Amino acid sequence: MGKGLVRIIETERDVAEGAAWLEAQDPALARALEIAGPLPLRRRPDGFAALLNAIIGQQVSTASANAIWLRLEQGGLTQPSAVMAAGEQGLRAAGLSRQKIAYALALAEAGIDYHALRHAPDTEVIATLTAIKGIGVWTAEIYAMFALGRPDVFAPGDLALQEAARVIFDLQDRPKEKELRAMAEEWSPWRAVAARLFFTYYRVIKGREGVG
Repeated sequence: MGKGLVRIIETERDVAEGAAWLEAQDPALARALEIAGPLPLRRRPDGFAALLNAIIGQQVSTASANAIWLRLEQGGLTQPSAVMAAGEQGLRAAGLSRQKIAYALALAEAGIDYHALRHAPDTEVIATLTAIKGIGVWTAEIYAMFALGRPDVFAPGDLALQEAARVIFDLQDRPKEKELRAMAEEWSPWRAVAARLFFTYYRVIKGREGVG
């Protein structure tokens, strides 16, 4: 493993361990855990397809993203070589916008060693991914948390995490990305479990408000 990479989140037991640690750290997090219940593992396969799927999902509805992804799968366009072979015309036929065609091709041409990323330090993972056109910090952090199972990565730019933090800590305003990133330092080395808590808590409170 890379320097500083001690463990990854692989099972629900790992998530539960992190949740117990967070519960002991902060009464507000303990109360949130009571409401959220057992936290999900939320692991997904890593690799090119995971990042391409994230790009497809940017700034469109879930239904639209799913429809486009289904066309890509049916066309065998979920691997770098296939995407490059399809080119702009093939990707446009699958429903990608001009911008996302550029992003998909940039990802396919980047030549990322996905296996090596599994063992790279968190900072290297984020730096490698954000160097690619179309992949921002949020996407890279989500990938590190849920595709690579990194236990100490957070995504403070996520609006759901910001809103959950506002409610959990009874803040007057939703914290901005920089503020929430600073707050999250208190939850190290289990920041990714805190993110799972906040995502789950957000869904619970929105469900109570009748919001989808």
